[in-house]
Amino acid sequence: MRSDVTKVGAERAPHRALLKATGLTDEEIGRPFIGVVNSWNEFIPGHIHLDKIAQAVKAGIRFAGGVPFEFQTIGVCDGVAMGHKGMRYSLPSRELIEDSIEIMAEAHQLDALVMIPSCDKIVPGHLMAAGRLDLPTIVVTGGPMLPGYAYDKELDLINVFEGWRAGGDSLYILEEMACPGAGSCAGLFTANTMACLTEAMGLSLPGCATTHAVDARKIRIAKRSGMKIMELIERNCTARQIVTKNSLENAIRIDMAIGGSTNTVLHLPAIAAEFGIDLSLDEFDRFSRETPHLVNLRPGGPYHMLDLDRAGGVQAVLSRLQSSIYQDVLTVTGRTMRDELADFKPVNPEVNSKVIATIEAPIHPEGGIAILYGSLAPEGSVVKQTAVSTNMLKHTGPAVVFDSEEESMAGIVGEEVNPGDIVVIRYEGPKGGPGMRETLAPTAAIAGAGLSESVALITDGRFSGGTRGPCIGHVSPEAAVGGPIAMVKNGDTILVDIPGRKLDLLVSQKEMDKRRAAWKAPEPKIKTGVLARYRDSVTSASKGSVLR
Repeated sequence: MRSDVTKVGAERAPHRALLKATGLTDEEIGRPFIGVVNSWNEFIPGHIHLDKIAQAVKAGIRFAGGVPFEFQTIGVCDGVAMGHKGMRYSLPSRELIEDSIEIMAEAHQLDALVMIPSCDKIVPGHLMAAGRLDLPTIVVTGGPMLPGYAYDKELDLINVFEGWRAGGDSLYILEEMACPGAGSCAGLFTANTMACLTEAMGLSLPGCATTHAVDARKIRIAKRSGMKIMELIERNCTARQIVTKNSLENAIRIDMAIGGSTNTVLHLPAIAAEFGIDLSLDEFDRFSRETPHLVNLRPGGPYHMLDLDRAGGVQAVLSRLQSSIYQDVLTVTGRTMRDELADFKPVNPEVNSKVIATIEAPIHPEGGIAILYGSLAPEGSVVKQTAVSTNMLKHTGPAVVFDSEEESMAGIVGEEVNPGDIVVIRYEGPKGGPGMRETLAPTAAIAGAGLSESVALITDGRFSGGTRGPCIGHVSPEAAVGGPIAMVKNGDTILVDIPGRKLDLLVSQKEMDKRRAAWKAPEPKIKTGVLARYRDSVTSASKGSVLR
């Protein structure tokens, strides 16, 4: 066992003495040591129940003959952090979570890991650590929140973000009813997208991603995951044997088929890099063109995660895609994807056929995400094309430029934005933020003002998975390093052509050269602390905003 280095031999008597101080017996010290990596905290609805999931995981580990050691990581609630300086800390938390897991696993020479994350940057942080450490690993994602219900319809957090400007009694009802309890927000936002991709790449047990936080099945999955990790140790089956280029491509196909969050274009390359695999922006676009959109979940469609779960979850979508996915990849069950899909049968066939379209009759012929290039984004940009109305897939309009999210909110609420405009929010990229904030508040304000059918938004920042409409993010190079987005002026004409994958600033090269010669990098907004260190180390969004 890897952990023997901490507990075997006369020279390790001091170590055993410390282990016994925690209550361990000699028998337990002789067994495999399993790290239970729990991101439980009291800030995040998606995490407030993870203490109970950890107890179930530990019960499974003990039942199968292992010794669990639970430890925590930090976790940021993107919803609470949204719309103010706190959001700058969300993306940087991803690498800090990864580093903290590495430190705990390596310092104590753990034999294996069961990871328990739930929300936006926390799941990617755990997966990155799994790739870096390459130990036997299983991930138990915390599960979605149930949708709320009021005004005779199902609700989620995006209803509140888009409805706050209406005010009155309806606002209070929305905030009371939209988020009814534990779990990651009820639509296909970033947290639930990443849970689905984790299952698709084979690191979670079948059904884990869509089994809801309050469902007893989640506890049973947690127990089985604790038991299964002992089998992986016995077989010496590590994370890199499960997550390969083929399994990552399966995850991208699922992402496209379900219409997942644009944040996956940041997270999957970062995860792949820790597994020693190169994943480029172009691969996302290639798979999008090849993979039809089959599930129309919120924010772009009418369904919530509860509907997808009842329809059979990730396994049901993989079944639809059998002809185009790699089925011989290994999963944490110890069996191949082919074996798992052979045993899958939807328990709700009517819901399955209603919620999940077929390859022959998809919701959209292409997948959820499109990668746009052009004179405004030479290194690329990203848009959730399945959440854009048909009449806004191609749009040309005048730029209305803001140098921060706060400026844009003041302008949108102050009615400085008119139908046909293209809002540009810059200096919110990985270095410029620093931290690459999600701009859900401006996109929701545009939607709440009834402008999502006539106004596009372009930023070098990023978007919440709850964003809908013609919102183009990750524009690279970013403004802070002198990318073309830094040169845009009010009134400039911008061309958006999503089917043609184009994002162009219609300004002459001579004028652009003149503007570039006059441009000066602004003073950093933050000069100390973790964000200053992040700014100095972070790469372009086109490279996953990883630290180098």
